[in-house]
Amino acid sequence: MADLLEIEARITAPGGLFEVVTEDVRGVPLRVFKNRSRSLRALLESSRAHGDKDYIVYADERVSYAQHFARASAFANVLRERYGVGPGDRVAILAANRPEWVIAFWATVSIGGVVAALNGWWTEDEIRYGISDSDPKLVIGDRARLARLGGRGADVPLVEMESEFAALEASAAGRALPDAEIAEDDPAVILYTSGTTGRPKGAVNTHRGICGFVSVGMYNGVKSMIYAAESGRKPSGNAPPQNGMLLTVPLFHLSGLYSGCVMMLSAGAKTVYRPGRFDPEDVLRLIEQERITAWAALGNMPHRVVSHPAVTKYDLSSMSNIGGGGGPTSPEIQRRLREVFPEGGRGMGLGYGLSESVTAVSVINGDELLAHPTSVGRPVVTHEIEIRDPDGKPLPEGVEGEIYIRSPYLMREYWRKPEATRAALVAGGWLRTGDIGHFEQGRLYINSRARDMILRGGENIYPVEIEHRIEAHPDVLEAAVLGVDHEELGQEVKAVVVPRAGARPDPTALAAWVGEKLAAYKVPAHWEIRDEPLPRNAAGKVLKQVLAGAAQNQFVEE
Repeated sequence: MADLLEIEARITAPGGLFEVVTEDVRGVPLRVFKNRSRSLRALLESSRAHGDKDYIVYADERVSYAQHFARASAFANVLRERYGVGPGDRVAILAANRPEWVIAFWATVSIGGVVAALNGWWTEDEIRYGISDSDPKLVIGDRARLARLGGRGADVPLVEMESEFAALEASAAGRALPDAEIAEDDPAVILYTSGTTGRPKGAVNTHRGICGFVSVGMYNGVKSMIYAAESGRKPSGNAPPQNGMLLTVPLFHLSGLYSGCVMMLSAGAKTVYRPGRFDPEDVLRLIEQERITAWAALGNMPHRVVSHPAVTKYDLSSMSNIGGGGGPTSPEIQRRLREVFPEGGRGMGLGYGLSESVTAVSVINGDELLAHPTSVGRPVVTHEIEIRDPDGKPLPEGVEGEIYIRSPYLMREYWRKPEATRAALVAGGWLRTGDIGHFEQGRLYINSRARDMILRGGENIYPVEIEHRIEAHPDVLEAAVLGVDHEELGQEVKAVVVPRAGARPDPTALAAWVGEKLAAYKVPAHWEIRDEPLPRNAAGKVLKQVLAGAAQNQFVEE
Protein backbone atom coordinates (compact mmCIF):
# COMPACT_ATOMS: atom_id res chain seq x y z
CA MET A 1 0.00 0.00 0.00
CA ALA A 2 1.35 3.40 -0.98
CA ASP A 3 1.93 5.98 1.74
CA LEU A 4 0.23 9.35 1.31
CA LEU A 5 2.70 11.26 3.47
CA GLU A 6 5.65 9.84 1.52
CA ILE A 7 4.01 10.81 -1.77
CA GLU A 8 3.43 14.31 -0.43
CA ALA A 9 7.07 14.67 0.60
CA ARG A 10 8.22 13.44 -2.80
CA ILE A 11 6.16 15.79 -4.98
CA THR A 12 6.75 18.90 -2.80
CA ALA A 13 10.52 18.45 -2.51
CA PRO A 14 12.99 20.65 -4.46
CA GLY A 15 12.53 19.87 -8.14
CA GLY A 16 9.21 18.16 -7.50
CA LEU A 17 6.09 18.84 -9.52
CA PHE A 18 4.63 20.82 -6.61
CA GLU A 19 7.81 22.16 -5.08
CA VAL A 20 7.15 24.22 -1.96
CA VAL A 21 9.24 27.26 -0.97
CA THR A 22 8.92 29.99 1.66
CA GLU A 23 8.03 33.52 0.55
CA ASP A 24 6.78 36.71 2.15
CA VAL A 25 2.99 37.01 1.80
CA ARG A 26 1.58 40.30 3.05
CA GLY A 27 4.32 40.57 5.66
CA VAL A 28 4.29 36.95 6.86
CA PRO A 29 6.75 34.23 5.71
CA LEU A 30 4.61 31.38 4.40
CA ARG A 31 5.05 28.17 2.42
CA VAL A 32 3.85 28.49 -1.17
CA PHE A 33 3.99 26.45 -4.36
CA LYS A 34 6.99 27.64 -6.37
CA ASN A 35 5.30 27.01 -9.72
CA ARG A 36 1.90 28.69 -9.80
CA SER A 37 -0.36 31.01 -11.74
CA ARG A 38 -0.10 34.59 -10.50
CA SER A 39 -3.49 35.94 -11.55
CA LEU A 40 -6.91 34.89 -12.83
CA ARG A 41 -6.12 36.79 -16.03
CA ALA A 42 -3.20 34.39 -16.60
CA LEU A 43 -5.54 31.42 -16.14
CA LEU A 44 -7.98 32.89 -18.66
CA GLU A 45 -5.25 33.51 -21.23
CA SER A 46 -3.91 29.97 -20.86
CA SER A 47 -7.41 28.55 -21.43
CA ARG A 48 -7.21 29.43 -25.13
CA ALA A 49 -5.11 26.29 -25.56
CA HIS A 50 -8.28 24.21 -25.09
CA GLY A 51 -9.74 25.61 -28.32
CA ASP A 52 -12.97 23.95 -29.46
CA LYS A 53 -13.47 21.80 -26.37
CA ASP A 54 -16.66 22.56 -24.44
CA TYR A 55 -16.29 24.88 -21.46
CA ILE A 56 -19.92 25.80 -20.67
CA VAL A 57 -22.98 23.62 -21.22
CA TYR A 58 -26.32 25.20 -20.28
CA ALA A 59 -29.61 23.71 -21.47
CA ASP A 60 -29.21 23.68 -25.28
CA GLU A 61 -26.31 26.16 -25.33
CA ARG A 62 -22.69 25.05 -25.62
CA VAL A 63 -19.76 27.48 -25.38
CA SER A 64 -16.28 26.33 -26.36
CA TYR A 65 -13.10 27.61 -24.75
CA ALA A 66 -12.27 29.66 -27.85
CA GLN A 67 -15.75 31.18 -27.91
CA HIS A 68 -15.62 31.90 -24.19
CA PHE A 69 -12.29 33.71 -24.44
CA ALA A 70 -13.59 35.85 -27.31
CA ARG A 71 -16.79 36.70 -25.46
CA ALA A 72 -15.01 37.48 -22.18
CA SER A 73 -12.54 39.68 -24.06
CA ALA A 74 -15.37 41.56 -25.76
CA PHE A 75 -17.23 42.13 -22.52
CA ALA A 76 -14.03 43.25 -20.77
CA ASN A 77 -13.83 46.06 -23.34
CA VAL A 78 -17.45 46.97 -22.59
CA LEU A 79 -16.77 47.10 -18.87
CA ARG A 80 -13.74 49.33 -19.30
CA GLU A 81 -14.99 51.69 -22.00
CA ARG A 82 -18.72 51.96 -21.36
CA TYR A 83 -18.86 51.61 -17.58
CA GLY A 84 -15.40 52.84 -16.58
CA VAL A 85 -14.43 49.69 -14.69
CA GLY A 86 -10.78 49.73 -13.70
CA PRO A 87 -8.52 48.04 -11.16
CA GLY A 88 -10.25 47.65 -7.81
CA ASP A 89 -13.69 48.71 -9.10
CA ARG A 90 -16.55 46.39 -8.20
CA VAL A 91 -18.95 44.74 -10.63
CA ALA A 92 -21.87 43.08 -8.82
CA ILE A 93 -23.35 39.91 -10.33
CA LEU A 94 -26.85 38.89 -9.24
CA ALA A 95 -28.16 35.88 -11.13
CA ALA A 96 -28.80 32.19 -11.27
CA ASN A 97 -26.12 30.02 -12.87
CA ARG A 98 -25.94 30.77 -16.61
CA PRO A 99 -23.25 31.52 -19.23
CA GLU A 100 -23.49 35.29 -18.79
CA TRP A 101 -22.52 34.93 -15.11
CA VAL A 102 -19.33 33.12 -16.10
CA ILE A 103 -18.45 35.52 -18.91
CA ALA A 104 -19.06 38.59 -16.73
CA PHE A 105 -16.85 37.08 -14.02
CA TRP A 106 -13.86 36.44 -16.27
CA ALA A 107 -14.25 39.78 -18.05
CA THR A 108 -14.19 41.63 -14.73
CA VAL A 109 -11.27 39.90 -13.03
CA SER A 110 -9.14 39.91 -16.19
CA ILE A 111 -8.96 43.73 -16.16
CA GLY A 112 -8.34 44.00 -12.43
CA GLY A 113 -11.96 44.57 -11.43
CA VAL A 114 -13.54 42.91 -8.40
CA VAL A 115 -16.62 40.70 -8.70
CA ALA A 116 -19.12 41.20 -5.89
CA ALA A 117 -20.96 37.87 -5.97
CA LEU A 118 -24.43 38.72 -4.65
CA ASN A 119 -26.53 35.90 -3.25
CA GLY A 120 -29.22 34.96 -5.76
CA TRP A 121 -31.51 33.79 -2.95
CA TRP A 122 -31.61 37.18 -1.26
CA THR A 123 -34.79 39.18 -0.87
CA GLU A 124 -35.09 42.83 -1.98
CA ASP A 125 -33.78 44.14 1.33
CA GLU A 126 -30.71 41.90 1.21
CA ILE A 127 -30.06 42.74 -2.44
CA ARG A 128 -30.16 46.45 -1.71
CA TYR A 129 -27.84 45.91 1.23
CA GLY A 130 -25.37 43.99 -0.97
CA ILE A 131 -25.39 46.69 -3.64
CA SER A 132 -24.92 49.45 -1.08
CA ASP A 133 -22.18 47.53 0.71
CA SER A 134 -20.14 46.58 -2.38
CA ASP A 135 -20.65 50.00 -4.04
CA PRO A 136 -20.28 48.68 -7.61
CA LYS A 137 -19.84 50.55 -10.87
CA LEU A 138 -22.41 48.19 -12.40
CA VAL A 139 -24.90 45.46 -11.46
CA ILE A 140 -25.33 42.60 -13.92
CA GLY A 141 -28.34 40.44 -13.15
CA ASP A 142 -30.98 38.16 -14.55
CA ARG A 143 -34.58 39.24 -14.97
CA ALA A 144 -35.99 37.35 -11.99
CA ARG A 145 -33.57 38.80 -9.46
CA LEU A 146 -33.55 42.33 -10.79
CA ALA A 147 -37.36 42.18 -10.58
CA ARG A 148 -37.01 41.84 -6.79
CA LEU A 149 -35.96 45.47 -6.77
CA GLY A 150 -39.59 46.21 -7.61
CA GLY A 151 -38.82 48.48 -10.55
CA ARG A 152 -37.13 50.97 -8.25
CA GLY A 153 -33.57 51.84 -9.16
CA ALA A 154 -30.52 50.94 -7.15
CA ASP A 155 -28.65 54.20 -7.94
CA VAL A 156 -26.23 52.23 -10.09
CA PRO A 157 -26.39 51.10 -13.76
CA LEU A 158 -28.15 47.77 -14.26
CA VAL A 159 -27.63 45.27 -17.10
CA GLU A 160 -30.25 42.57 -17.55
CA MET A 161 -28.72 39.37 -18.87
CA GLU A 162 -31.67 38.19 -20.97
CA SER A 163 -32.31 41.42 -22.86
CA GLU A 164 -29.09 43.45 -22.83
CA PHE A 165 -26.01 41.31 -22.34
CA ALA A 166 -25.76 39.89 -25.88
CA ALA A 167 -25.98 43.32 -27.51
CA LEU A 168 -23.24 44.67 -25.26
CA GLU A 169 -21.02 41.72 -26.14
CA ALA A 170 -21.70 42.21 -29.83
CA SER A 171 -20.74 45.87 -29.64
CA ALA A 172 -17.13 44.85 -28.88
CA ALA A 173 -16.99 41.54 -30.79
CA GLY A 174 -13.53 40.68 -32.07
CA ARG A 175 -11.73 43.06 -29.71
CA ALA A 176 -8.61 41.84 -27.94
CA LEU A 177 -8.55 41.38 -24.18
CA PRO A 178 -7.56 44.81 -22.76
CA ASP A 179 -4.17 45.08 -21.10
CA ALA A 180 -4.05 45.08 -17.30
CA GLU A 181 -1.38 44.73 -14.64
CA ILE A 182 -2.55 42.57 -11.75
CA ALA A 183 -0.59 41.72 -8.60
CA GLU A 184 -1.08 38.43 -6.78
CA ASP A 185 -2.53 40.03 -3.67
CA ASP A 186 -4.92 42.33 -5.53
CA PRO A 187 -8.59 41.73 -4.69
CA ALA A 188 -10.57 39.67 -7.18
CA VAL A 189 -13.85 38.56 -5.59
CA ILE A 190 -16.07 39.57 -2.69
CA LEU A 191 -17.89 36.48 -1.41
CA TYR A 192 -20.66 37.23 1.05
CA THR A 193 -20.87 35.00 4.10
CA SER A 194 -24.12 33.12 4.46
CA GLY A 195 -25.61 35.68 6.82
CA THR A 196 -27.32 33.18 9.12
CA THR A 197 -26.84 35.73 11.91
CA GLY A 198 -26.82 39.47 11.28
CA ARG A 199 -25.89 41.12 8.00
CA PRO A 200 -23.63 39.15 5.63
CA LYS A 201 -19.97 40.16 5.54
CA GLY A 202 -18.02 40.36 2.30
CA ALA A 203 -14.86 38.22 2.39
CA VAL A 204 -12.33 39.76 -0.02
CA ASN A 205 -10.56 36.97 -1.91
CA THR A 206 -7.40 37.71 -3.88
CA HIS A 207 -5.93 36.48 -7.15
CA ARG A 208 -3.33 34.61 -5.08
CA GLY A 209 -6.05 32.95 -3.04
CA ILE A 210 -8.21 31.85 -5.96
CA CYS A 211 -5.23 30.70 -8.03
CA GLY A 212 -4.15 28.90 -4.87
CA PHE A 213 -7.49 27.09 -4.91
CA VAL A 214 -6.49 25.74 -8.32
CA SER A 215 -2.98 24.78 -7.20
CA VAL A 216 -4.29 22.99 -4.11
CA GLY A 217 -6.92 21.17 -6.18
CA MET A 218 -4.37 20.01 -8.73
CA TYR A 219 -1.95 18.97 -6.00
CA ASN A 220 -4.63 16.87 -4.27
CA GLY A 221 -5.66 15.33 -7.58
CA VAL A 222 -2.12 14.35 -8.58
CA LYS A 223 -1.39 12.95 -5.11
CA SER A 224 -4.53 10.81 -5.30
CA MET A 225 -3.65 9.57 -8.79
CA ILE A 226 -0.14 8.56 -7.68
CA TYR A 227 -1.57 6.83 -4.61
CA ALA A 228 -4.08 4.88 -6.72
CA ALA A 229 -1.42 3.83 -9.23
CA GLU A 230 1.08 2.76 -6.57
CA SER A 231 -1.66 0.86 -4.74
CA GLY A 232 -2.28 -1.20 -7.86
CA ARG A 233 -5.67 0.33 -8.62
CA LYS A 234 -6.44 0.33 -12.33
CA PRO A 235 -8.61 2.91 -14.09
CA SER A 236 -12.13 1.76 -14.87
CA GLY A 237 -11.65 2.04 -18.62
CA ASN A 238 -14.93 3.92 -18.88
CA ALA A 239 -13.53 7.47 -18.89
CA PRO A 240 -15.26 9.90 -21.30
CA PRO A 241 -13.18 11.90 -23.82
CA GLN A 242 -13.48 15.10 -21.75
CA ASN A 243 -13.86 15.46 -18.01
CA GLY A 244 -16.97 17.33 -16.98
CA MET A 245 -18.39 18.74 -13.77
CA LEU A 246 -22.09 19.05 -13.06
CA LEU A 247 -22.55 22.29 -11.15
CA THR A 248 -25.64 22.31 -8.96
CA VAL A 249 -24.04 24.79 -6.55
CA PRO A 250 -24.65 28.54 -7.02
CA LEU A 251 -21.85 30.52 -8.62
CA PHE A 252 -22.09 33.07 -5.83
CA HIS A 253 -20.82 30.33 -3.49
CA LEU A 254 -17.18 29.28 -3.20
CA SER A 255 -17.89 25.69 -4.23
CA GLY A 256 -19.62 26.83 -7.40
CA LEU A 257 -17.35 29.65 -8.49
CA TYR A 258 -13.96 28.21 -7.61
CA SER A 259 -14.54 24.43 -7.86
CA GLY A 260 -16.57 24.76 -11.03
CA CYS A 261 -16.02 27.93 -13.01
CA VAL A 262 -12.32 28.47 -12.17
CA MET A 263 -11.01 24.98 -11.48
CA MET A 264 -12.63 23.42 -14.54
CA LEU A 265 -11.27 26.17 -16.82
CA SER A 266 -7.76 25.52 -15.54
CA ALA A 267 -8.19 21.80 -16.26
CA GLY A 268 -9.78 22.14 -19.72
CA ALA A 269 -12.94 20.41 -18.48
CA LYS A 270 -16.53 21.30 -19.21
CA THR A 271 -18.93 22.72 -16.66
CA VAL A 272 -22.55 21.71 -16.99
CA TYR A 273 -25.18 24.03 -15.51
CA ARG A 274 -28.88 23.44 -15.23
CA PRO A 275 -31.63 26.06 -14.90
CA GLY A 276 -34.33 26.05 -12.25
CA ARG A 277 -34.71 24.45 -8.86
CA PHE A 278 -32.66 21.45 -7.83
CA ASP A 279 -34.21 18.36 -9.40
CA PRO A 280 -32.64 15.03 -8.40
CA GLU A 281 -33.88 13.12 -11.43
CA ASP A 282 -32.63 15.82 -13.79
CA VAL A 283 -29.26 15.54 -12.08
CA LEU A 284 -29.26 11.81 -12.83
CA ARG A 285 -30.30 12.49 -16.43
CA LEU A 286 -27.49 14.99 -16.98
CA ILE A 287 -24.87 12.70 -15.46
CA GLU A 288 -25.82 10.06 -18.02
CA GLN A 289 -26.31 12.43 -20.96
CA GLU A 290 -23.13 14.48 -20.51
CA ARG A 291 -20.97 11.65 -19.14
CA ILE A 292 -20.26 13.69 -16.03
CA THR A 293 -17.10 12.80 -14.10
CA ALA A 294 -17.36 15.13 -11.10
CA TRP A 295 -20.14 16.48 -8.91
CA ALA A 296 -19.97 18.65 -5.78
CA ALA A 297 -22.92 17.57 -3.64
CA LEU A 298 -23.77 20.15 -1.00
CA GLY A 299 -26.28 20.08 1.83
CA ASN A 300 -29.17 17.71 1.22
CA MET A 301 -28.43 17.19 -2.49
CA PRO A 302 -26.83 13.75 -2.01
CA HIS A 303 -29.75 12.61 0.17
CA ARG A 304 -32.23 13.53 -2.54
CA VAL A 305 -30.29 11.95 -5.40
CA VAL A 306 -29.36 8.61 -3.84
CA SER A 307 -32.90 8.23 -2.43
CA HIS A 308 -34.69 8.98 -5.69
CA PRO A 309 -36.81 6.05 -6.92
CA ALA A 310 -35.45 6.44 -10.48
CA VAL A 311 -31.80 6.22 -9.45
CA THR A 312 -31.30 2.75 -10.96
CA LYS A 313 -32.66 3.82 -14.38
CA TYR A 314 -29.59 5.85 -15.33
CA ASP A 315 -26.04 5.00 -16.39
CA LEU A 316 -23.86 6.68 -13.76
CA SER A 317 -20.64 4.84 -14.55
CA SER A 318 -18.78 7.93 -15.82
CA MET A 319 -18.72 9.51 -12.35
CA SER A 320 -15.21 9.32 -10.91
CA ASN A 321 -15.15 12.13 -8.35
CA ILE A 322 -17.76 13.13 -5.78
CA GLY A 323 -17.11 15.92 -3.32
CA GLY A 324 -19.12 16.97 -0.28
CA GLY A 325 -19.63 20.28 1.48
CA GLY A 326 -22.08 22.62 3.18
CA GLY A 327 -21.64 20.65 6.41
CA PRO A 328 -20.35 17.19 7.36
CA THR A 329 -21.46 14.29 5.15
CA SER A 330 -22.64 11.48 7.39
CA PRO A 331 -21.11 8.01 7.07
CA GLU A 332 -24.53 6.68 6.01
CA ILE A 333 -24.77 9.10 3.08
CA GLN A 334 -21.18 8.27 2.13
CA ARG A 335 -22.15 4.60 2.05
CA ARG A 336 -25.17 5.29 -0.18
CA LEU A 337 -23.10 7.43 -2.54
CA ARG A 338 -20.63 4.57 -2.94
CA GLU A 339 -23.50 2.22 -3.76
CA VAL A 340 -25.06 4.53 -6.34
CA PHE A 341 -21.78 5.77 -7.86
CA PRO A 342 -19.30 2.87 -7.58
CA GLU A 343 -16.49 4.62 -9.47
CA GLY A 344 -17.19 8.03 -7.94
CA GLY A 345 -17.32 6.45 -4.52
CA ARG A 346 -13.75 5.27 -4.87
CA GLY A 347 -12.70 8.86 -5.51
CA MET A 348 -15.05 10.46 -3.01
CA GLY A 349 -13.51 13.34 -1.14
CA LEU A 350 -14.41 15.70 1.66
CA GLY A 351 -12.70 18.87 2.72
CA TYR A 352 -12.92 21.73 5.14
CA GLY A 353 -12.82 25.35 4.08
CA LEU A 354 -14.59 28.69 4.34
CA SER A 355 -15.18 31.79 2.25
CA GLU A 356 -12.51 33.36 4.45
CA SER A 357 -9.95 30.57 3.85
CA VAL A 358 -10.64 30.50 0.08
CA THR A 359 -9.09 27.06 -0.43
CA ALA A 360 -9.81 23.76 1.29
CA VAL A 361 -7.48 23.68 4.28
CA SER A 362 -7.82 19.95 4.92
CA VAL A 363 -8.83 17.11 2.59
CA ILE A 364 -9.60 13.42 2.91
CA ASN A 365 -10.59 10.97 0.17
CA GLY A 366 -10.45 7.43 -1.13
CA ASP A 367 -9.29 4.70 1.25
CA GLU A 368 -8.46 7.19 4.01
CA LEU A 369 -12.02 8.54 4.00
CA LEU A 370 -13.39 5.01 4.08
CA ALA A 371 -11.32 4.31 7.19
CA HIS A 372 -12.06 7.68 8.86
CA PRO A 373 -15.50 8.76 7.58
CA THR A 374 -16.14 11.46 10.19
CA SER A 375 -12.84 13.29 9.64
CA VAL A 376 -12.16 16.13 7.20
CA GLY A 377 -8.59 15.01 6.77
CA ARG A 378 -5.06 16.25 7.26
CA PRO A 379 -3.96 19.83 6.66
CA VAL A 380 -3.18 20.45 3.00
CA VAL A 381 0.42 21.34 2.22
CA THR A 382 1.00 25.14 2.46
CA HIS A 383 -1.65 25.28 5.23
CA GLU A 384 -1.32 25.27 9.01
CA ILE A 385 -4.15 24.43 11.42
CA GLU A 386 -4.11 24.89 15.17
CA ILE A 387 -6.67 24.12 17.85
CA ARG A 388 -6.70 26.89 20.46
CA ASP A 389 -8.33 27.60 23.79
CA PRO A 390 -10.46 30.72 24.53
CA ASP A 391 -7.26 32.66 25.28
CA GLY A 392 -5.78 31.81 21.89
CA LYS A 393 -3.24 29.31 23.24
CA PRO A 394 -2.57 26.12 21.17
CA LEU A 395 -4.03 22.88 22.53
CA PRO A 396 -2.60 19.35 22.19
CA GLU A 397 -4.01 16.63 19.96
CA GLY A 398 -7.25 15.17 21.23
CA VAL A 399 -8.40 18.35 22.97
CA GLU A 400 -11.22 20.31 21.39
CA GLY A 401 -11.09 24.04 20.85
CA GLU A 402 -11.47 26.73 18.21
CA ILE A 403 -9.90 26.08 14.82
CA TYR A 404 -7.31 28.61 13.61
CA ILE A 405 -5.93 28.55 10.05
CA ARG A 406 -2.90 30.08 8.37
CA SER A 407 -2.04 29.94 4.66
CA PRO A 408 -1.02 32.22 1.77
CA TYR A 409 -4.58 32.18 0.47
CA LEU A 410 -6.65 33.70 3.28
CA MET A 411 -9.01 36.57 2.57
CA ARG A 412 -7.49 40.06 2.73
CA GLU A 413 -10.29 41.45 4.87
CA TYR A 414 -14.00 41.75 5.36
CA TRP A 415 -15.02 44.44 2.91
CA ARG A 416 -15.22 47.79 4.68
CA LYS A 417 -15.56 46.14 8.10
CA PRO A 418 -12.26 46.82 9.90
CA GLU A 419 -13.48 45.72 13.34
CA ALA A 420 -14.76 42.39 12.04
CA THR A 421 -11.50 41.97 10.12
CA ARG A 422 -9.38 42.54 13.24
CA ALA A 423 -11.49 40.02 15.13
CA ALA A 424 -11.04 37.34 12.45
CA LEU A 425 -7.46 37.93 11.21
CA VAL A 426 -5.20 37.91 14.25
CA ALA A 427 -1.48 38.16 15.02
CA GLY A 428 0.89 36.16 12.85
CA GLY A 429 -1.47 35.89 9.87
CA TRP A 430 -3.93 33.47 11.50
CA LEU A 431 -7.67 33.24 10.81
CA ARG A 432 -10.12 32.52 13.63
CA THR A 433 -12.81 30.32 12.10
CA GLY A 434 -15.40 30.18 14.87
CA ASP A 435 -15.52 26.41 14.33
CA ILE A 436 -14.86 23.89 17.09
CA GLY A 437 -12.76 20.81 16.39
CA HIS A 438 -9.90 18.57 17.43
CA PHE A 439 -7.11 16.45 15.97
CA GLU A 440 -6.74 12.68 16.15
CA GLN A 441 -3.66 11.04 14.63
CA GLY A 442 -3.03 14.17 12.62
CA ARG A 443 -6.54 14.30 11.16
CA LEU A 444 -8.98 17.12 11.80
CA TYR A 445 -12.50 16.52 13.11
CA ILE A 446 -15.10 19.28 13.06
CA ASN A 447 -17.31 19.20 16.12
CA SER A 448 -19.53 22.18 15.45
CA ARG A 449 -19.85 25.86 14.81
CA ALA A 450 -19.25 27.51 18.17
CA ARG A 451 -22.72 29.07 18.06
CA ASP A 452 -24.36 25.64 17.46
CA MET A 453 -22.87 24.01 20.54
CA ILE A 454 -25.43 22.90 23.13
CA LEU A 455 -24.60 23.32 26.84
CA ARG A 456 -26.64 20.87 28.91
CA GLY A 457 -26.00 20.76 32.64
CA GLY A 458 -22.37 21.78 32.16
CA GLU A 459 -21.75 19.25 29.36
CA ASN A 460 -20.78 20.45 25.88
CA ILE A 461 -22.85 18.69 23.22
CA TYR A 462 -21.97 18.94 19.53
CA PRO A 463 -24.97 18.43 17.24
CA VAL A 464 -23.09 16.84 14.34
CA GLU A 465 -22.43 13.47 16.00
CA ILE A 466 -26.11 13.19 16.99
CA GLU A 467 -27.21 14.19 13.49
CA HIS A 468 -24.97 11.53 11.97
CA ARG A 469 -26.42 8.85 14.24
CA ILE A 470 -30.04 9.83 13.51
CA GLU A 471 -29.38 9.92 9.75
CA ALA A 472 -28.04 6.36 9.93
CA HIS A 473 -31.57 5.18 10.81
CA PRO A 474 -33.21 3.52 7.78
CA ASP A 475 -36.38 5.63 8.11
CA VAL A 476 -34.59 9.01 8.22
CA LEU A 477 -33.74 11.20 5.24
CA GLU A 478 -32.13 14.12 7.11
CA ALA A 479 -31.96 15.57 10.61
CA ALA A 480 -30.92 18.67 12.49
CA VAL A 481 -30.13 18.94 16.18
CA LEU A 482 -30.33 22.13 18.23
CA GLY A 483 -30.57 23.29 21.81
CA VAL A 484 -33.77 24.47 23.49
CA ASP A 485 -33.94 26.36 26.77
CA HIS A 486 -34.43 24.45 30.01
CA GLU A 487 -34.85 26.09 33.43
CA GLU A 488 -32.68 23.64 35.35
CA LEU A 489 -30.21 22.27 32.79
CA GLY A 490 -29.74 25.44 30.77
CA GLN A 491 -30.47 23.62 27.51
CA GLU A 492 -31.86 20.30 26.33
CA VAL A 493 -31.35 18.56 23.02
CA LYS A 494 -34.00 18.75 20.30
CA ALA A 495 -33.98 16.81 17.02
CA VAL A 496 -35.86 17.84 13.88
CA VAL A 497 -36.27 14.84 11.56
CA VAL A 498 -37.37 14.54 7.94
CA PRO A 499 -38.38 10.91 7.24
CA ARG A 500 -37.81 8.98 4.04
CA ALA A 501 -40.76 8.75 1.68
CA GLY A 502 -43.44 6.47 3.11
CA ALA A 503 -41.80 6.21 6.55
CA ARG A 504 -43.08 7.58 9.85
CA PRO A 505 -40.39 6.95 12.47
CA ASP A 506 -41.45 6.80 16.10
CA PRO A 507 -39.60 9.26 18.39
CA THR A 508 -39.29 6.65 21.13
CA ALA A 509 -37.62 4.24 18.71
CA LEU A 510 -35.36 7.00 17.40
CA ALA A 511 -34.32 7.90 20.95
CA ALA A 512 -33.44 4.26 21.61
CA TRP A 513 -31.48 4.18 18.34
CA VAL A 514 -29.40 7.21 19.39
CA GLY A 515 -28.92 5.82 22.90
CA GLU A 516 -27.36 2.61 21.52
CA LYS A 517 -24.28 4.56 20.39
CA LEU A 518 -24.22 7.84 22.32
CA ALA A 519 -24.28 8.87 25.97
CA ALA A 520 -27.68 9.37 27.58
CA TYR A 521 -27.25 13.13 27.93
CA LYS A 522 -26.86 13.41 24.15
CA VAL A 523 -30.15 11.62 23.40
CA PRO A 524 -32.71 14.24 22.25
CA ALA A 525 -35.40 14.97 24.82
CA HIS A 526 -37.56 16.64 22.18
CA TRP A 527 -38.44 15.38 18.71
CA GLU A 528 -40.11 17.06 15.76
CA ILE A 529 -41.05 15.01 12.70
CA ARG A 530 -41.66 17.21 9.67
CA ASP A 531 -42.55 16.50 6.06
CA GLU A 532 -40.88 19.58 4.57
CA PRO A 533 -37.12 19.59 3.82
CA LEU A 534 -34.93 21.32 6.37
CA PRO A 535 -34.53 25.03 5.64
CA ARG A 536 -31.11 25.72 4.15
CA ASN A 537 -29.19 28.64 2.75
CA ALA A 538 -27.59 28.60 -0.68
CA ALA A 539 -24.43 27.01 0.73
CA GLY A 540 -26.48 24.01 1.85
CA LYS A 541 -26.18 24.80 5.56
CA VAL A 542 -29.23 24.17 7.74
CA LEU A 543 -30.76 27.39 9.11
CA LYS A 544 -31.07 26.34 12.74
CA GLN A 545 -32.28 29.78 13.81
CA VAL A 546 -35.28 29.23 11.54
CA LEU A 547 -35.94 25.80 13.06
CA ALA A 548 -35.68 27.31 16.53
CA GLY A 549 -38.17 30.03 15.62
CA ALA A 550 -35.60 32.77 16.28
CA ALA A 551 -35.54 33.93 12.66
CA GLN A 552 -37.50 33.72 9.45
CA ASN A 553 -36.14 32.14 6.30
CA GLN A 554 -35.20 35.17 4.23
CA PHE A 555 -33.88 33.21 1.26
CA VAL A 556 -35.82 33.02 -2.02
CA GLU A 557 -35.13 29.80 -3.92
CA GLU A 558 -36.08 29.73 -7.61
